[in-house]
Amino acid sequence: MLYERPPSWEVLARALSERRRVVACYHGHERLICPHALGFSKRRAKLLAYQCGGTTSTGPLPPETDRRWRCMFVDEIEHPAITEGAFESAGNYRAAALRLSMDHVELAVELAAAGRSR
Repeated sequence: MLYERPPSWEVLARALSERRRVVACYHGHERLICPHALGFSKRRAKLLAYQCGGTTSTGPLPPETDRRWRCMFVDEIEHPAITEGAFESAGNYRAAALRLSMDHVELAVELAAAGRSR
């Protein structure tokens, strides 16, 4: 089964495999994210990311790190660019990944590596 990969996929996949941060625009907000999983939901490309900076549609980032997970449709991510800084995660990565509801996961940060920074 073939899945269509939007233009942003390549940058996100590279950042995920290298454990690098990405700055991108999503729904009109500049976000600093650490990609953790890329896959598909109903044949649409989807990303699970930990947001460590930037703005959100609901206001400032929550102070609780376990509430900074974002599910994003890859075709709605604009101008992604790999940037400097430590790769970040939160202790509840497993729970966040379970809520992701992807039909097919193509790339994901290993659980053992998720808690480590670069």
